[in-house]
Formats: sequence, structure tokens, C-alpha cells
Amino acid sequence: MNGYRGIVVFGIVRPCTHRLSEGLKTEWMAHLCGLCLALRADHGQFARVVTNYDGLIVSVLTEAQAERSDGRRRTAGPCPLRSMRTAPVARGEGARLAAAVSLVLASAKVRDHVADRDGLLKRRPVAAAARRVAAGWDRAGARTGAELGFDTAVLVDAVDRQTGIESLAGPGTPLLTVTEPTETATAAAFAHTAVLAGKPQNAAALAETGRLFGRLAHLLDAVEDREADAASGAWNPLTATGTPLTEARRLCDDALHGVRLAMRDAEFTDAALAHVLLVHELRRSVDRAFGST
Repeated sequence: MNGYRGIVVFGIVRPCTHRLSEGLKTEWMAHLCGLCLALRADHGQFARVVTNYDGLIVSVLTEAQAERSDGRRRTAGPCPLRSMRTAPVARGEGARLAAAVSLVLASAKVRDHVADRDGLLKRRPVAAAARRVAAGWDRAGARTGAELGFDTAVLVDAVDRQTGIESLAGPGTPLLTVTEPTETATAAAFAHTAVLAGKPQNAAALAETGRLFGRLAHLLDAVEDREADAASGAWNPLTATGTPLTEARRLCDDALHGVRLAMRDAEFTDAALAHVLLVHELRRSVDRAFGST
């Protein structure tokens, strides 16, 4: 299959900082930097390349449920991305879970590009090196996940099933059949934040939040890449299943509504940033993908 797409997750919530209050902007940066530094601390300097905006939502959700403590922040040293300023950064199990999930899914993305022989990966030595990096990230993510009680095998299984599902999909295949593996992966990651925060009663609501977030991630990626995929001959869920944009938008709007309802069912200590990212910014991501306001 030309241009196998692979599992799609993390990369759709990109808030403009001018829309955040100073307090929420500081909190958002604390989680972004916390994810980056957790990757470095547990997995080495190079692992920081998998830092991403949506991965930090796992850290945000964990902290939003947990009781406040003095040890939830530490001061990080100067960084070029912060104009060489120090800053308070998130620390703890939420940031480490975000790092583990980001590593495993980044590994899947690398393997996809190797399989597609994209760019320099057409060259065998480069592809071999990329496969070694991906395997290392898999092991590292699994190790950290195990330390946190999270089995990253659910993520790997979702990635593996995605290949078969896409190979069988065609006109008339329900679009949600294609998005299911992504939904399953994000549901598992979001639900485990309740375990880490000591709020197991939130697991079901956050699994639903994660499932719908994964659906949105997959659909929005498909919408944004539809024209480019058509030009390059790459596989796209909308094109392959014959799903019109109107139906994709309906599914996205339903998912947004579901996220809002699921978030109401969870018990938070401080939901301000989580609510902004998963309700308001997620809505803006949908509007941006479909070219609406």
C-alpha cells in the first residue's frame, strides 16, 4: 500500500500563548518543558526530539487530578527555547508517562517512514540507523511505562493493528473503523493519568476523553493532509473510505461534544488548563482544519 499512514496521535492542540492568561501560559510551558526534561533525564539528550505539544496533555491531566504539593515544580536552568531564562517546570509521574507515550508513538512514526522509504530513508544505512533508534525508543518507553504501572504494549498493539485495518479499508468502510487503534491508544494513556493521580474513579471518564481525542487527532490529520496525500499518492482515510468532508466534520463535532461531557464526569483538583486545552483549543483545532471560525 503506497504511503501507509500509521497510527496518528499528538500534534493537534497548538494554543497561541496570547490566548492564555499569564498564569495558564506559565503552567502550559511548565508541562512542555517538564516533558522535554523528563525525556532527557530518563532516556538521554537525543530523546528530547520527540517532545510535542499534545504529549504534554498527559502531564496536564495527571496534575489536574492530583492534590497540590510543594514538589510538583522545580526550577530548570536556562534554555534557548526560553530565551535563556530559567523557569518552573513540571516534574513527577505525569511528565514521565507523557515521555513514555511520546517515545513509543514516535518510534512507530519512524518505522512508518522507514517502511515507506521516505527521503533519506531510501538509503539502507540510514534506514538501519533509524530502525535502531526506533527500537531503542520502544524499549525506553516500555521501561518507563512499567515503572509507572503502564503497559505500553497496548500502544504497540494499536500500531500493529492499524496496518491491517488500513490494508483492508476501502469505499464504504466506516471511517471509525480506521480511527479505532488511535482511539484505543489515547484512551489507555489518558485513563492511566487517573491511576497516577490517585483518582481511579476518573479512569472511565478520562478513557472516554482520550478515545475521542484520538478520534479527533486521526480525523484532523486526515483532513489537513487530504490534498497533499492525493498529490503524492499517499494513503488517506477520507479518500480510501470515500468519506466526504461534511461527514468528517460531523464526526469531529460529535467528538468535541463527547469530550466536553466526559470532562464533566471527572473529578479534578484544578481543571483550568486541562479544560482550556481539551475544550476550547480542541474546538479551535477543528475549526482551523476545516477552514472555519
